[in-house]
Amino acid sequence: MSRGQGIEALTPVAMTSLVTTDLIGVTRGRSFPSDELERYRLGGCGWVPANSALTPQDLIAEDNPWGAYGDLRLIPDLDSRVSVGPGPDATAPPLDFIHADICETDGRPWGACPRTLLRNEIERYRELGIQVTAAFEHEFNLDTGSGQRQHLAFSLEAQRQGAAFGGWLLAALRAAGVEPEMFLPEYGKQQYEITCRPTQGLAAADRAVNVREITREIARQLGQRVSFAPKTAADAVCNGVHLHLSLQDLDGQPLLYDPQAVSGDDLSSLGQHWAAGVLKHLPALCAFTAPTPLSYERLQPHHWSASYACLGLRNREASLRICPTVDIGGKPLAPQYNLEFRALDATASPHLAMAVILMAGRLGIEQTLPLNAVTDKVPDELSAEQRLASGIVPLPGSLPQALDYLRSNTELLQALPEPLLSTYFAVKQKEVSLTEHLTAAELCEHYGHLY
Repeated sequence: MSRGQGIEALTPVAMTSLVTTDLIGVTRGRSFPSDELERYRLGGCGWVPANSALTPQDLIAEDNPWGAYGDLRLIPDLDSRVSVGPGPDATAPPLDFIHADICETDGRPWGACPRTLLRNEIERYRELGIQVTAAFEHEFNLDTGSGQRQHLAFSLEAQRQGAAFGGWLLAALRAAGVEPEMFLPEYGKQQYEITCRPTQGLAAADRAVNVREITREIARQLGQRVSFAPKTAADAVCNGVHLHLSLQDLDGQPLLYDPQAVSGDDLSSLGQHWAAGVLKHLPALCAFTAPTPLSYERLQPHHWSASYACLGLRNREASLRICPTVDIGGKPLAPQYNLEFRALDATASPHLAMAVILMAGRLGIEQTLPLNAVTDKVPDELSAEQRLASGIVPLPGSLPQALDYLRSNTELLQALPEPLLSTYFAVKQKEVSLTEHLTAAELCEHYGHLY
């Protein structure tokens, strides 16, 4: 018998990954043979505290509180599992991952885990008798590498150029249980948007991660490239993330809509307090929701993003927007009613960003803050006196300024775990030092490749 006769050929082992999406919005993790999931179900797999101190440039910030010490566990949340079979590349391994919470080795929650932070905040809302429903909308640039001419904004031609990608993406999102709604061409060149149905609580941020990772996977299988960076070129249209939020009581009855509301925009008194809390803390929230130097190339007047802390009805220059409702065919308005947070981009951690926005809104409810900063005009076109009279303040103009706002915001600092804060400040200070020499065009190129 010749050497090797009778030995079976190897076949690839299916792998499942335990993942955490960290403080800078990067999804990381470890993989194991899928048929050994039971081994990892309770105890998870190992993790390292200093992993949370990685900058987008893949350098560990030296001033992090962990150094070379400590050990953690990634504990899987089996209800969050995502499994997607091969798509356009029939030879690609399945995409199979499970969102995990970062815990101490004895099972206690770890203080710098953004997913745990969001879960805890959702529970505080439940203690107030409130449920949170949310959806993240993502814009991104698609580079097909085919040399096709640039399409016209919102055009059918643009839709057709991206149709193969979009069809595979929608199929993969459906397979993952993400419930996609629309894939559409946007205003920018090779810019598209993907929207999904809202879902409750923690699952909304998990779903945002799923959208990003599945979009990247489909692009990889097609030999194309996507970027979720806030801008991919100095003259490019910006990519934003819009977070839609609504509140219900524990029986599922909507809490934001009140046709008798004094505001005139049907926003309930509870909704007004919530919005006032978000707007009060928004300059500091930007440290988490617009967390890179490039983010501030987007947060400019007349960019249809946000540059001032204000609420507006159907106003795309407002940082917090009351979204339109549709009564065609007698559709009820209250379940549709939601607020859209617009000072957000995909360099942010979905779990961390959603958690801090909810914290600010909860503080507004608990303190019954009055809502003042409301306008249906472009805030930059108001006079300084008009903005001052309405309490409309500008958002930070840079990441260092946003970090300074956060450092001076005692209420938010007290609401956030110290290990998370110290790690976050270390990471962002390092990131600023690594990029402060870059021009705006260089920042676009740099982050365009990273995100």
